[in-house]
Amino acid sequence: MSLLGGLALPAGQLAMIANVSAQTASSHLSQLVAGGLLIVRPQGRHRYYRLANADVAHAIEALMLDGRDKRRIAQPSGVPETLAYARTCYSHLAGRLAVDIAGVLEGRKFLVRREPNLYSVTRQGQRWFEDWGIAFGDSQLKKSRFARPCLDWSERRHHIAGQLGSLILDRLRQLKWIAPVRDSRAVRVTLEGQRQLRKLFGMSVD
Repeated sequence: MSLLGGLALPAGQLAMIANVSAQTASSHLSQLVAGGLLIVRPQGRHRYYRLANADVAHAIEALMLDGRDKRRIAQPSGVPETLAYARTCYSHLAGRLAVDIAGVLEGRKFLVRREPNLYSVTRQGQRWFEDWGIAFGDSQLKKSRFARPCLDWSERRHHIAGQLGSLILDRLRQLKWIAPVRDSRAVRVTLEGQRQLRKLFGMSVD
């Protein structure tokens, strides 16, 4: 879960987060690397681990959703509010803010469900994204995984994943409408972000 934000962390820090010994962490990390779920990069005396790709991140989120469903009666909510509201999931935005944005874009017909797991960007949507500072060509649009809905495990609604999800997250960062929360993959909406998101999407922003 700590790697879902796209960070690379050293084995020692991951051992502390998981509350296990360094030896145990090393053994588990080696198995995850061998299984293709993590990649490791040596840097000086340390070895840094990160998720292998976005598909791994999506699989972890799906497992978290299944886990929450199974313990729903006993533990209806154990998600910190900051994570539930807005967080990074590998390379895109997740949480309540992300699903609200996806809902607005679908409602305005900028995004249309083409299949259960794919979005099409309409011509009107392409022009809207370009006006907002996100430009992409027809060749990108033709890629099957350019834009796709991803079921959010804390909201049980869909946010936007794929390359388009990454572009949206990058644009929000460039504009400084969101900022990272220290030592977390949660993000907060800045005061400027609150004003601009209300204006752009016409939605209430906490």
